[in-house]
Amino acid sequence: MSSLIKSRSSLTIVCVVLFLTFLDNTIVSVALSSIQSKLAAGVTDLQWVVDSYMLVFAVLMLFGGTMGDIFGRKKVMLSGVALFAAGSIVAASAGSVDSLIAGRVIMGLGAAASEPGTLSLIRHLYPDRKKRSKALGIWAAVSGIALAFGPIIGGVIVGFSDWKGVFLFSAIFGLLALIAGWLILPESADPSGRRLDITGLVAGGLAIAAVIVALIFGETYSYGSGWIITLFIVALLAGIAFVYIERRKPDPVLPVSFFKIPEFTLANVVAFGANFGIFAVFFFVALYLQLIVNYSGYHIALAFIAMSGTIVAGALLASRWSTGVRQTTLLTIFGCLTAAAGIFILNSLIGPNISVLTLSWVLAIAGIGFGVCLVSMTSAVLNIVPPQRSGMAASTVNTFRELGGVFGVAVLGSIVNAQLTGNLVIRLREFNLPVNFIQLVIYAITHGGHTPQSAHISISEIAAHASLIQQISQTANQAFANGLSYALDVAGGLFLLIAFISIGVYVYQSRNLSLYLD
Repeated sequence: MSSLIKSRSSLTIVCVVLFLTFLDNTIVSVALSSIQSKLAAGVTDLQWVVDSYMLVFAVLMLFGGTMGDIFGRKKVMLSGVALFAAGSIVAASAGSVDSLIAGRVIMGLGAAASEPGTLSLIRHLYPDRKKRSKALGIWAAVSGIALAFGPIIGGVIVGFSDWKGVFLFSAIFGLLALIAGWLILPESADPSGRRLDITGLVAGGLAIAAVIVALIFGETYSYGSGWIITLFIVALLAGIAFVYIERRKPDPVLPVSFFKIPEFTLANVVAFGANFGIFAVFFFVALYLQLIVNYSGYHIALAFIAMSGTIVAGALLASRWSTGVRQTTLLTIFGCLTAAAGIFILNSLIGPNISVLTLSWVLAIAGIGFGVCLVSMTSAVLNIVPPQRSGMAASTVNTFRELGGVFGVAVLGSIVNAQLTGNLVIRLREFNLPVNFIQLVIYAITHGGHTPQSAHISISEIAAHASLIQQISQTANQAFANGLSYALDVAGGLFLLIAFISIGVYVYQSRNLSLYLD
């Protein structure tokens, strides 16, 4: 009986760690407006506040799993939790955007070290396959719930505090998880035959970092700039080198051979695409609601409750239905089509006067699709990969989930920012404004109303141009709305594309029925 209680206590702690690391992907989205106004952060800065965490998390996640196997899973996981809590404290005490981003990077390092251990410890805690499958189902559900509840928890915190409260929350619960884990979790290691794949990590990390930096800074410095083009070339060459290295490594950081299995490849495509689309909602819709619709933290929390509920409901239903490989593919098709429908309906209805009630039922539709996708991709991997490789395979899916979020914020951010600045410049020129004043207005619009320190504008000057300022504000709001519309179209279109790819995989499975007896 005591061993049963200890295993359940250990699973609870593991799920708390998992919840915190995935929660921090989305909890910060509700604090973006507060960060922008308090720290004079631009749109590009906000992208880095979100992406810096996910980028480090994604690049180092699989490496963290190998570290745990070699040096001890409990030791590495709790070291990651300590780093996560320390980064949260740095972020909460930040007085500038740069120090906030530094805190987020530290948090990402901690998440990358701790998340793989949650899977590895489950395999150690539940050697029985049936019990382990149930535990892994709980694990998958918690990872989806964490993403869903981020905006709700963040909205409540920002409602009675400000953006710093979000990071204090992460620090406090991180420290509690650290203490509980130290007292209860068992230690385990499997160093035999395991080696750190440093070259693979460097090549893969360089490829991802180079393309993300190019995408985000290309908005400001032009994608035709020499150094931006150089970054894209570096990313391409590093990506080719990564595949070459991983194909020849006996213990690769990413199991490239798994991608020969159509269902495994599809699961990672779904993981990437789902988070890409999810962040169109969590990042850009949340920012639009804060800046344009003037929703408070409480309003955003209310609006996202329905979606969070349907994400959980979709995940629970999918976990019951995903009894075989072909059923899982059908669930993927259903999830992608439902998510796409929700996003397209949202795009048709969202506006400066949208009500919480309207927003809630539309987000609820998208939430069902998100929830089904989050479970179907994990179930697909666990159905086709041998149990002894389940931890590595599920970590690979989570890596692609994080990468989807990173690229979603970077790519869709480029679309939104291009509309915001490009269209705004065109409209401002129609007012026959001087170039230096146009630059000043663009800075103010993209930095939450702040102006450069070198600019000196008196209250009387602002009052004298009140009518013009109102027109500019309306123009900026429309430009933001246009950018958001394009971003949602791209996200919804990606879900449709993945649905069609999934249909192709299902047809392949049907023609090779003997391989997929469910």
